[in-house]
Amino acid sequence: MSSSRATLASAAGVAFFGGATFVSTGSTRTGNLRATASTASASAPAAPEANVAGLAVASVAVATCFASRKAGTSTRQLVTLTAFENELGVQAPVGFWDPAGFTADGSTENFARRRQTELKHGRISMLATMGYITPEITGKFPGYLSPSAGLKFADVPNGLAAISKVPAAGWGQILAYMAFCEVSQDQSAGTPAAAGDFGFKVLTASDPEAKKTKLAAELANGRLAMMAIIGMFFQDGLTGSAWGDWANYTASPLRAFENELGVQAPVGFWDPAGFTADGSTENFARRRQTELKHGRISMLATMGYITPEITGKFPGYLSPSAGLKFADVPNGLAAISKVPAAGWGQILAYMAFCEVSQDQSAGTPAAAGDFGFKVLTASDPEAKKTKLAAELANGRLAMMAIIGMFFQDGLTGSAWGDWANYTASPLR
Repeated sequence: MSSSRATLASAAGVAFFGGATFVSTGSTRTGNLRATASTASASAPAAPEANVAGLAVASVAVATCFASRKAGTSTRQLVTLTAFENELGVQAPVGFWDPAGFTADGSTENFARRRQTELKHGRISMLATMGYITPEITGKFPGYLSPSAGLKFADVPNGLAAISKVPAAGWGQILAYMAFCEVSQDQSAGTPAAAGDFGFKVLTASDPEAKKTKLAAELANGRLAMMAIIGMFFQDGLTGSAWGDWANYTASPLRAFENELGVQAPVGFWDPAGFTADGSTENFARRRQTELKHGRISMLATMGYITPEITGKFPGYLSPSAGLKFADVPNGLAAISKVPAAGWGQILAYMAFCEVSQDQSAGTPAAAGDFGFKVLTASDPEAKKTKLAAELANGRLAMMAIIGMFFQDGLTGSAWGDWANYTASPLR
């Protein structure tokens, strides 16, 4: 058995908006992808094709390219894809956004299948969202939904509560219509229906650019509707109301913490991961202690990135014995390799001192972040509360900022991350 394999390795950190280096087989369908290709012919017995893309978050990303094999004599094509960046739905401000890496295999077939699914889900969600909103605005139909069951339209509540009111025959009609939509047209790959075209021309356009704009708007509205309908479901489930008045959700465990420091506009008490769902004040205090530490470290780290760029560096030697000047230490991640062993020892010793110099057990002042450093505090309780809230907010911002700086630095090789330096970006 003979085979040829090409390997492409690229060193790059990957941010939340990261793409990947894609490898695809020698497919005749390239869609709108920009690509450069090299081909080589080889004979190989029939075997499954393989595409592998490796992704390492905040580290070195290595993409390994595998060739595809087909029965008899086949042509192998290695295609390095920059992104699906000309497809419909690639819109400002994020451009082509695939944080989960679904398109990392570079397969146009898989992309088309996911786009077909996205369109369906978006259309269903738009209808569902309007189904929530319309009865609240326009009211309900007069008369009977089911004369045989004596069920009026007015008897059916809005939202999730309507599920229990729909009779069995109604569910049968709903399922029958869904089946009709699925089987009434051929939706196999490459057909108009697979691209979302079911011959419904009311909202289309004869002008290609106008049509493209409308199709892009449909995708954007469908994405919004998917988020909206899920939000309405949660609102409804939590509050018992399709419009989700927060005052109705008296049993919320979040109410225990809504007067804590850090609860700020516009989101109020924000805990999307549900860490406080158990209502435990002990767990909340422990997480707040951790948040304060991480925020303070991140503020120092962020200033450590910024300050040398603005003010310059200290004169003289960082380590006289090693002949290392402050000016020899670069900014950003590159500095890690320049710090001598004694320097790391001093850093670790100071970290240990901060940890053990005071009792930080639950209920102590240190556990609440009070280490007796009173320079930035205030004697007035309201002023003190404002400053403590500002510290939390600034710490949260700094945690995001320093991670962004790390990725910038890792991707571009510069502490300030000029995007022009990142020529290897798959997003290009």
